[in-house]
Amino acid sequence: MKSKLLALAIILVLLIGALAQISGVVQDRQNHRQAAIHSIAQSLAGAQTLVGPLIHVTCTEQWSTVVDKQVQTERREHQLVAAPTSLAVQGSSQLQPRARGLHATQVFDLKARLAARWADLQTLQPTAQHPNGSVSCGQPVLMMSVTDARGIRHASLRVGDTPLPLLPGTLYNGYPRGVHAPLPTNLLTAGGLAAQLDIELVGTEQLSVVPVGADTQVNLSSNWPHPSFGGQFLPVTHQVSAQGFEASWRVSSLASTAQQDVAQRKAVCATVQDASTPGPRTCAEAFGVTFVDPGNTYALSDRATKYGLLFIGLTFLAVGLFEFMKALRVHPIQYLLVGAAMSMFFLLLVSLAEHLPFEIAYLAAASACVLLLTFYAGHMLQGFSRGVPFGLGIGLLYGMLYVLLQIEQTALLVGTVALFAVLAAIMALTRHVDWYARIRQMSQGGAAPG
Repeated sequence: MKSKLLALAIILVLLIGALAQISGVVQDRQNHRQAAIHSIAQSLAGAQTLVGPLIHVTCTEQWSTVVDKQVQTERREHQLVAAPTSLAVQGSSQLQPRARGLHATQVFDLKARLAARWADLQTLQPTAQHPNGSVSCGQPVLMMSVTDARGIRHASLRVGDTPLPLLPGTLYNGYPRGVHAPLPTNLLTAGGLAAQLDIELVGTEQLSVVPVGADTQVNLSSNWPHPSFGGQFLPVTHQVSAQGFEASWRVSSLASTAQQDVAQRKAVCATVQDASTPGPRTCAEAFGVTFVDPGNTYALSDRATKYGLLFIGLTFLAVGLFEFMKALRVHPIQYLLVGAAMSMFFLLLVSLAEHLPFEIAYLAAASACVLLLTFYAGHMLQGFSRGVPFGLGIGLLYGMLYVLLQIEQTALLVGTVALFAVLAAIMALTRHVDWYARIRQMSQGGAAPG
């Protein structure tokens, strides 16, 4: 008995090693997927964050100082920026898959209209910072910044009723990528300014907006039914259906530091920084949506593999109970083969899921393992009347695992309740067993030969 328990312990260690290797394979394939997504982003465009429209002007201040009784002229160059009083963004994005080999990601095509209004342009009026200083400024520039300018397919601008040609770049320090247009002086009136910018922009996985307006309103719709809203501000309203989603944000400068962040040239981060992130914030405040791919088979396969040891342990427990209750003899090699079949399920799953929808891959892998274990258990347990219930139990385990993979938010609750039910069933079935008598019988050779 002791030697058999030692053999089973060694087998469990071997199977744990096998599961670790399979988990490594899944992680390696996941890394290949990330590399493919990165390659698509490098060839097309990455995640996009919109900053603007903003109006800025470059000014030069010149002043004189006396050093060692000599007059020296000094100068500094700086930029003044005017954020819009109101900013309204109306956008619609359509998503389509792009693939590199076996791996695909979602690419969005955004068509948006940004309507900005400035009540006045007082912040563009220069003031000298040094005594006897004189300030001269260049032509004001209206600009719009994006994270990856390669994604700009089309852009047009109207200031008031006047269309203006757009030029590449922003001429604004800190946010160089985007478009800009020099503003003619006749358009700069004391009554403020209104501009409308239409843009078509492509990118991958994530779209964000920096709320630079004193009052920023964003309405976004898409055909993608799996959005993940993030950033410092969640939507005021949103609707998600199988046909896509609609979401609306409204952010006031009273609740956001975005205007100050832009003035301080804080970086636009690759991912929307969560408001609860501890420590000093180095990114400009933003909000947006990530187009989550629920069909990420590697993430699902990795989650499934984490249940591998539990599955093998429950299966060994079932075999041990059959052996103990029916006075059978199951060789450790047979335990090893059963555990190997259970481990192979996870490798079958990830390999099939690369070529088939995850649901079909899961069904195929689970069916193959259940049929194999039912057939083998019929001989191992000395009767198909015992092998069939054993196979049904394995099928129930795979069914429970699939449910756990689909309900990520409540997986812990459902899994805990299921384990409690299994424990209760085992306790109920063995409540009348005289364990000492059973062990004595088996140690005296009372068990039937295997």
